[in-house]
Amino acid sequence: MEAALDAPVVTHEPKATSRQTVVLSVPTIVCGNCLRSVENALRTLRGVEAARANLTTKRVSVVVDPELSSTVDLTTALERAGYPSALLADDAETEQKARVSELVPRVGVAGFAAANIMLLSVSVWSGQASDMDSSVRELFHWLSALIALPAVGYAGQPFFRSAIAALKARRLNMDVPISLGVLLATGMSLFQTMRNSDQIYFDAAVTLLFFLLIGRALDERMRTKARGAAENLLGLRAKDATIVESDQTTKVISAAKLKPGMIIAVAAGERVAGDGEIISGQSEIDESLISGETRPRAVSAGDSVYAGTVNCGGALRVRITAAEENTLLSEIGRMMLAAEQSRGRYVRLADRASRLYAPAVHVLGLTTFVVWMLIGAPWEQALTYAIAVLIITCPCALALAVPAVQVAAMSRLFSKGVIVKAPDGLERLAEIDCVIFDKTGTLTTGELRLWTSGSIDTVALARAGSIAGASRHPYAQALVKAAREQGIRAPAVDDVQEVAGSGLITTSAGVEEKVGSAAWVGAGAGQASIWYGAAGKPPVGFDFVDEPRKDANACVSELQRSGYMVSVLSGDRRDAVEQTAVACGIEGWAAEVRPDQKLQTIEALKAQGYKTLMVGDGLNDAPALAAGHASLSPASAIDIAQNAADAVFQGELLQPVIETLAIAKAARSLALQNFAIAIVYNSVFVPLAMLGYVTPLIAALAMSGSSIMVTANALRLRSMKLHLPMIGTSQ
Repeated sequence: MEAALDAPVVTHEPKATSRQTVVLSVPTIVCGNCLRSVENALRTLRGVEAARANLTTKRVSVVVDPELSSTVDLTTALERAGYPSALLADDAETEQKARVSELVPRVGVAGFAAANIMLLSVSVWSGQASDMDSSVRELFHWLSALIALPAVGYAGQPFFRSAIAALKARRLNMDVPISLGVLLATGMSLFQTMRNSDQIYFDAAVTLLFFLLIGRALDERMRTKARGAAENLLGLRAKDATIVESDQTTKVISAAKLKPGMIIAVAAGERVAGDGEIISGQSEIDESLISGETRPRAVSAGDSVYAGTVNCGGALRVRITAAEENTLLSEIGRMMLAAEQSRGRYVRLADRASRLYAPAVHVLGLTTFVVWMLIGAPWEQALTYAIAVLIITCPCALALAVPAVQVAAMSRLFSKGVIVKAPDGLERLAEIDCVIFDKTGTLTTGELRLWTSGSIDTVALARAGSIAGASRHPYAQALVKAAREQGIRAPAVDDVQEVAGSGLITTSAGVEEKVGSAAWVGAGAGQASIWYGAAGKPPVGFDFVDEPRKDANACVSELQRSGYMVSVLSGDRRDAVEQTAVACGIEGWAAEVRPDQKLQTIEALKAQGYKTLMVGDGLNDAPALAAGHASLSPASAIDIAQNAADAVFQGELLQPVIETLAIAKAARSLALQNFAIAIVYNSVFVPLAMLGYVTPLIAALAMSGSSIMVTANALRLRSMKLHLPMIGTSQ
């Protein structure tokens, strides 16, 4: 993009559309089969364009026309399907903690009951080797039953409620076989106690519940750590705002009540409650939340500020231009949420496998029972083996394998200033082997800076800046900015006339002054970018350059060292493109390239087998961005370029390009590792359970452990040290 932009932030405007994205919390999602049921229940409603459920965050994101289906309609549909839901609360962390708090006392009851029943069981086992009277053994069995029955009834409620809701809706989830296994073990033990038999399994049933509850509580804590970047981001919004009334008095109101046009006071250390324009005061704003830039930005009257940013200095007064859901922070949050809820190829594969796997659980359990009965095993033994199979075959690890990695990757990328929008963007970014950069605004800052080799004519710059303020031409605006950066006061000049293709002209105190091209001011064949001329004085030229980003050379060098082919495609002048390419260490470059020629180049590389990453920001880059195997766009890009790109990166550096590729490759590696964990778990434990080598207790430990293992493996992505690996290798 040729025009300079002062602030590297995402530009956005409210879209004239009736669609909206509603995020619902669905705490009873427990497996891959639940995902399908939730999405299908919503997609049948009028006005619902898309529904994406996420097992890791237990959320469903719905794109809906509110005129056709309201939030009440959505929650009612889910209620009918057996999934109570609610609009996502602002304090989602409290909601997650409430679920953990519900599980903790149940864990305590199950643990207490299991310990006491185990003591009684050990006594019975010891007595069988000695002279324990049968009446004492029967008493111990009934004591075990008295402890076990209320403990199972209380501690098992989370599983039983979920299973009943699923069966009422004529569907299956992972809690159905768990509940079936626990109830069968308890019921069989009670029946055997009444018969005064020795085959009592109260200890196994209660201990099974104990370990299942521990696994679920740990899993909930893991999910809290794996909460998406979108949820964390929106949690940083200011809760309250101090508005300034017309009589200059102040009043604190909820930030949700802010409206455009209101004036708010922002004290030092406070978060800005909405997007707006500073009308008075000077300060520094920490915009790391928005731009990824850790250095605070100096602001004063006329500058824009954004919701969620922190005022680091003096008091400010800000006129609100956008509040709540219309702020830049909310827009970024919606983009992040869409990316976290979206489904790439690996996620779709895992969902499909877990959906097919759920009905197979009951078939395998029934088969185990029937086969063991046919070969002459006692029904108690056959039922015990079937119970172990029901528990161990729950597909939770498979359903969590990829979503957990996806959420962790999105969170880390956001911390690096990158927002991935495309559903399978991470997967395609991991396959890249060729990177093509646009020049202006991508390899370079896109900002014209005054270049000097000696002293500056401050008088000429002041007059030129004053006159240039009347024009929106990039070089005119660059003059105004250069004067401001030099600390030169350049008051606006009246009666300035702009002549298209030439420049500006005005008359001050009878002296004609011009700003524009060399020919316009009479500088002959001068080579400066823009000139200032006054009657009776020699013209003064000002040269502006579009400098490469500070780390452009280092970024390109790292890509080349890792085996990536790097080149530049630009519509800019040949000499400017060559200068930038040489400065960045890029040998392959092409200048004065039209949009259709960029597209042809991308297609030619694709035909040669390259998987190309296109990095660009302008209107002329949009076709190439759409055609590339994957695409990135800086946050300063125009809307059409951002819409065409798979991801948008913030800040003034190119390092996010390296971070994105490194994290994408690491995410692919971890996703494959999680698939391997889930496959090995099922390949080993399911046959062992069917052969009778796994007790219900071991089955509970294995199932909970596999779920925790894949989530913990995914969470490693948040803190692991990454580097850009060579093409064809992984982290």
